[in-house]
Amino acid sequence: MANLADEYGTDVEIYIKALTTTIHADTPTGAPAGLHDLLEQLGLERHEYPTGEPLYIWHTVPDHLGAEEQKHLANRAIPALLLAGYTVNCDPEVFDEALYQQAVHRLQARAARPAPQQPAPASPPSHSAPARRTP
Repeated sequence: MANLADEYGTDVEIYIKALTTTIHADTPTGAPAGLHDLLEQLGLERHEYPTGEPLYIWHTVPDHLGAEEQKHLANRAIPALLLAGYTVNCDPEVFDEALYQQAVHRLQARAARPAPQQPAPASPPSHSAPARRTP
């Protein structure tokens, strides 16, 4: 089995497998578990061959999605992978500049949004001086 990430020296190679319509994401041999986990969090499905003792691990966009949604998912994954510090190459057949830019804007909006603030814990009552009485 050919592994394009090994061949091209990248962390992720996104392409349409020859003679199919399946979008693949190859990772290099021995890729860190964090990369595989991130690809799964981004919606790609993990595959291993042979089962039980993985020699080859790759991810695919889920088959149950329509062709356009598959392309959307692949393009939305790219900015998150880049932000995490991975090198990514995406075949022009899959890459869509507008979809990519939308994903970048979503990530920027999330990053710019302040984290929800927890209300400050109630402070214990302070012992204030007794109120003054004026005659």
